[in-house]
Amino acid sequence: MHRRRAVLAMGPLALLLTRPQLAWGAGIVGVRVWPAPDYTRMTIESDGPLTASHFMTAGPDRLVIDLDGLELSPQLRELVGKVRPDDPYIAGVRVGQFQARVVRLVVDLKQAVAPQQFTLQPVAAYQHRLVFDLYPTQATDPLLALIREKEAAEDAAAQTVQDALGELIARVDKPGAPVTAPAPAPRPASAPRLQTPAPAPPEPPATEAERRRVDRLVIVALDPGHGGEDPGAIGPTGLREKDVVLSVALQLRDKLNAVPGMRVMMTRDADFFVPLGERVRKARRVQADLFVSIHADAFFRPEARGASVFALSTKGASSTAARWMAEKENAADLVGGVNVASVRDTQVLRAMLDMSTTAQIQDSLRIGREVLSRIGRVGKLHKRQVEQAGFAVLKAPDIPSILVETAFISNPEEEDKLRDPAYQARLVDALATGIRRYFAKNPRLARQRTL
Repeated sequence: MHRRRAVLAMGPLALLLTRPQLAWGAGIVGVRVWPAPDYTRMTIESDGPLTASHFMTAGPDRLVIDLDGLELSPQLRELVGKVRPDDPYIAGVRVGQFQARVVRLVVDLKQAVAPQQFTLQPVAAYQHRLVFDLYPTQATDPLLALIREKEAAEDAAAQTVQDALGELIARVDKPGAPVTAPAPAPRPASAPRLQTPAPAPPEPPATEAERRRVDRLVIVALDPGHGGEDPGAIGPTGLREKDVVLSVALQLRDKLNAVPGMRVMMTRDADFFVPLGERVRKARRVQADLFVSIHADAFFRPEARGASVFALSTKGASSTAARWMAEKENAADLVGGVNVASVRDTQVLRAMLDMSTTAQIQDSLRIGREVLSRIGRVGKLHKRQVEQAGFAVLKAPDIPSILVETAFISNPEEEDKLRDPAYQARLVDALATGIRRYFAKNPRLARQRTL
């Protein structure tokens, strides 16, 4: 009797117990939120499969998730602090014990979303994952966004020149007089954390000038490999491939965007995961003239070293190492996590991506040779010719595409180089030079892009 009373008295305390202290239900291993312009991913990892259901509410927009068979735990409470202020979709998360063994998550939204819920089986370093991908109900036109980003950057640069000119005139007019910058406008008071902001106004249609301008642009799609749930290869001291290649790609973006008439589209510009097929589709949606995927792979022998450039092959790999690397990169979707149910007409998509033409592959080899010749001046090459293999991310049928392995992150010396900002800068210069030389020698055909 005394024992029974003691157990009952511990009831409220049980809400705070973690997995090792509970004899039933799955234990939460970790929670993660990955914000991105295209969608935000929320992941709940556990040591056993989770059962969940969700529904949406409007006015204000909220996503409500019920997790069955769970008690509220400190790990689940961590979701509240995982939301970043700049998340384009999530304003905040609240967590509570809704019913006995049912935990409810209320996700306050900044805009209407179409959530996708799916589960992932254990793979690599991950256990069971329950995933919610929050996509906007009204996606922006990526090509129109690209041209308007360029216009905004040029306007900002012109304004900077005007400001500098105005300061110079002021100094000439009043020698010796201090020139002070205008006081910044007062910043509005920050809104409460869970307040739902007003919906953004609809995007205005493209003007005729914007249509003409986008036809003249050379668009380069830069694809930093891995990201988000998928760290890629990891070096001996813990340097992650996804971080290195993002740093290189962002620097290369800035370098190419400074070239008149050229604009870069990034498949990802922060730490989030993009499925392989979606990387290809992003490049095709902006009707890119070139696709460059950037990696820093590992090999099972730590002495492997040197940069490589790959193009697509439809007839098998050019070497055993090339085939091994392609198989490894093509498995990224398993680690990063793809909602298989959301991929419509998978057979049609696969057929479309397998329509790569001989002309596309020949163009890819040409740009590959230009880039390889330049990065060979920065460091050692693994192979002195462009290799070929069946990389899924290179299968855009109408876009010359290459994959650059910047170095072997599994090699201790090369991991040190990849971490070095000076080495990254030299690598970026080499890549930018190779790309510019390719377009100088192979001017793209006139095209009419569809906005």
